[in-house]
Amino acid sequence: MSVSPSVIKVNKTENSRLHEVDALNINFGKHYSDHMLIAYYENGQWNPPEITPFHNLYLSPATTFFHYGQAIFEGVKAYKAPNGDALIFRPYDNWKRMNRSAERMAMPDVPQEIFIEGMRQLIALDHKWIPESEDTSLYIRPFMLAIDEFIGVRPAEKFMFIIITSPAGPYYNHPVSIYVQDQYVRAFPGGIGFTKAAGNYGMSMYPTREIKKMGYDQILWTDGFEHKYVQEIGTMNVFFVIGDKVITPDINTDVILEGVTRDSVITLLRDKGVTVEERQLSIDEIEEAYKAGQLKEAFGTGTAASIAPIYQLTYHDDVMTLPAVETWEIANWLKQELADIRYGRKADTHGWTFKV
Repeated sequence: MSVSPSVIKVNKTENSRLHEVDALNINFGKHYSDHMLIAYYENGQWNPPEITPFHNLYLSPATTFFHYGQAIFEGVKAYKAPNGDALIFRPYDNWKRMNRSAERMAMPDVPQEIFIEGMRQLIALDHKWIPESEDTSLYIRPFMLAIDEFIGVRPAEKFMFIIITSPAGPYYNHPVSIYVQDQYVRAFPGGIGFTKAAGNYGMSMYPTREIKKMGYDQILWTDGFEHKYVQEIGTMNVFFVIGDKVITPDINTDVILEGVTRDSVITLLRDKGVTVEERQLSIDEIEEAYKAGQLKEAFGTGTAASIAPIYQLTYHDDVMTLPAVETWEIANWLKQELADIRYGRKADTHGWTFKV
């Protein structure tokens, strides 16, 4: 379908809730902006989207995704530039990835005109919700749900696509402590580990709860066969600085999400002349590097957290404590470089920022 700007019907709220947000104390995922975008897919095609006041949904108890988890989502962010412009970071990459998830989950592609143009108009309408202080942004959550009112097991035929937004502060406000998981598994070859499907995150809740009881912040997931090759940290891609190289797990499999921030990090590092290796990396190799004094930094990357430093990894009885984060060169440079591009303080030579 082709959606021109005039096709997106806009129903503005009469009562903004912006005054409810404390701009100096923004908690991730607590407040939601005044409006949302919603579009329905039925009879093999998308209906024109609509922007409405943020509201609850009315759904049948027999709705498909309640029972079978046929649901996917994305994470995007908008930033306020010094001149007041609203800048969305790499939304086209999120649109492409969402459609890869949709294909694997037997869901329809979301047209660019709905995802990108709908997002642009939604952010333009709620641009005052973008915080202006450092380390803040407007988190954008596009998602799609299967909404057939049918409890038989089959791919659905009706879907709902929604975009909601939420002012966000730092996801992690401190370096994180990681537990290397070799009992529970995040993803297997042939599965849906490369998608942003709801079930990927639901299955992680119990193991994450258990390691938090033990005093750790997140899990470093390992492979399902040998339980030694690292995959992701929590909901993020992961990087290790070993010697003069930066190493991250290879995504040319179907077990690791192709992160937008991950790709940005690799691009920036290679532009700087840093050697980046995308390959299998075992926890044994990480331990050996630590014992040899060559494990210099470790960090997660993702839209919500951006760059999340890992100060400690625990594997069985071995505790690997890294040097003080303030002494790190790679992660700290990346965090600042990404921030300068996202906030429009530095020239975007890669065409990553999308001006609303």
